[in-house]
Amino acid sequence: MDLIVENLAAIDDKLSQRHIDLDPGGYFIIYLDKDAGLIYAKHFTNVIDDRGLAIDPETGKVIPARERVERTYTTVFSARTAKELCVKIFEETQPPPVTQLDHAAYLGREFVRAEVALITGQEYVQD
Repeated sequence: MDLIVENLAAIDDKLSQRHIDLDPGGYFIIYLDKDAGLIYAKHFTNVIDDRGLAIDPETGKVIPARERVERTYTTVFSARTAKELCVKIFEETQPPPVTQLDHAAYLGREFVRAEVALITGQEYVQD
């Protein structure tokens, strides 16, 4: 059984290294409030330049992927489950702040991971 889990983890790790096109609709920072039992998703806007880099629309500067940057979010969504969060973002918000299907799929996977961490008490780190 451990070999299967290791193989699945290796597949997941490899796929996490692939190139993805950034969503011109913006990006989300996902985190938990374990005491409140909530999953949060802060939405930030961006502009994608001709190099495919995310640009802060206020400053015109590239948003670094691996550094902490102080930015103002446009909306914060919260929910108790992954499904509830998806309904709020994709059905109740019109137009939805996500413009690409691969981004929507990624968010769904991350929300489920966050929900599992919330239920089990594990640490959640966004992929």
